[in-house]
Amino acid sequence: MSTKIYVGNLPYSVDDDALRSNFSEFGGVSSAKVMIDRETGRSKGFGFVEMVSAEVAQAAITGLNGMSVDGRSIVVNLARPREANTGGGDGYRASGRADVGYGNGGFGGGRY
Repeated sequence: MSTKIYVGNLPYSVDDDALRSNFSEFGGVSSAKVMIDRETGRSKGFGFVEMVSAEVAQAAITGLNGMSVDGRSIVVNLARPREANTGGGDGYRASGRADVGYGNGGFGGGRY
């Protein structure tokens, strides 16, 4: 079992230290990080906590999931593995077909 925990629906007032102290009640915390928007510098409303063991992580999930923090019911569960980045991110990719593109057979660019 993983020891990395996702914490969602966090109030914007919660910072790394507050997150660490809330989870340290259940055992050792290796790291606690609230995700910050690069442009605004504000919290994105979620973060990740890494616990020292799977047992401690499960105890924290059981104890904190659904708990009210500053009037918001937080979501606490195991973090899913990060998905592989598949490209440029802007939605545009070069086609893998050899017959499509510029300079490959006439005015239209294809062999049609």
